[in-house]
Order: sequence, then structure tokens, then C-alpha cells
Amino acid sequence: MFERFTKDAREVVKGAVAHAGRESARTVDAGHLLLALLDREASRGSFVLAALGAAARRESVTAALAEVRRRAGLSQAETEALAGLGIDVAEIVARVEEVHGAGAMSGSPKEKAWWGSGRPSFGRDAKDVLEKSLRIALARRDRSIGDHHILLALTARPGVTAEVLADHGVTYESAVRVLDGGGEARAG
Repeated sequence: MFERFTKDAREVVKGAVAHAGRESARTVDAGHLLLALLDREASRGSFVLAALGAAARRESVTAALAEVRRRAGLSQAETEALAGLGIDVAEIVARVEEVHGAGAMSGSPKEKAWWGSGRPSFGRDAKDVLEKSLRIALARRDRSIGDHHILLALTARPGVTAEVLADHGVTYESAVRVLDGGGEARAG
């Protein structure tokens, strides 16, 4: 499948691995793909993120993804559903971090080294995003998979990354409007 990726899409994949490595994460997740997309310049994906205002709010996006990791990957909707059952996720996170240290629920090891090749592997959600980017490219009758297809896949899949993007004005529909219109579009 990677032979169909453009140079920009390959750079996003490499960047996601680098982000995961800097966090000492054992797996690359969809959030790492988003962070790598935000690193890009002069690509179709970066154009969409800039047109919708997300590129200018990189720190906010990064902080939102860090908060999701801190909550062990629970989305805001899941957190609210648990609150409806009387479970306070923020309190649980605070208690776990009190005993085990900050970020204890993030899934990253405390030390840099982990078993295996020394590089993080791709988690299920990251693999799903890459597979979805292929399906989107095929549906749009594109010959190759670009970084904009990865962005569309991140917005099309339910989950915390799509939630973070939507909170920052990037939805599947708004991204498609920018791509198909070739100019700026307001998030809807």
C-alpha cells in the first residue's frame, strides 16, 4: 500500500513514527498522524489545516491530544457517558497520577527503552486511518494517496482524533469543501 503514497503522505507516516518515539510510546496512534500532519508545510493537507484555522492553533490541538492520552485515550463523549454513571474520570486520573506519577495512564513507559526493535509499531487505530485513506483516495478516483487523504481519514473515523479536529473546526465536510473548492471554507 505504501507504494501508492505520495512523498507528503510518506513524510506524515515518518513524522508520526518520530512523534511516537519522542513520547516513548510503544505504538503510533492516530494522534501521532495528526501531529505529523500539523508539521507539514506546502502540502494539500497543510493547506486544508491552514484554511480551516487548525494549523494556527497547533498548541491547542497538541494540548487536546495530550489530555486525551492523559485520560487513557477516552474521548470527551466517553468521559461524559461515564459521568452519567457517576464515574468521574478526572478524579480517577488524578488519583492514579498521585500514586504512579503524571501521565501514568498514557500508556508510555517511564524509561526511553522498550523491548522490540526500538521503534514504535503502528497501533490498530493508525493502521485503520491509513487503510481508510486508501479507501478515500479510491472513492475520489485519485491515483495516489496524499497527506490530504490521511487528513480526510482522520476526520471520517469516529474517535478522539476526529473529536479533537472537530473541536478545532476541522470536519470531513469542511475539509472536503476546502479541497474541492480550492480555497478557504468555514468549518460547519
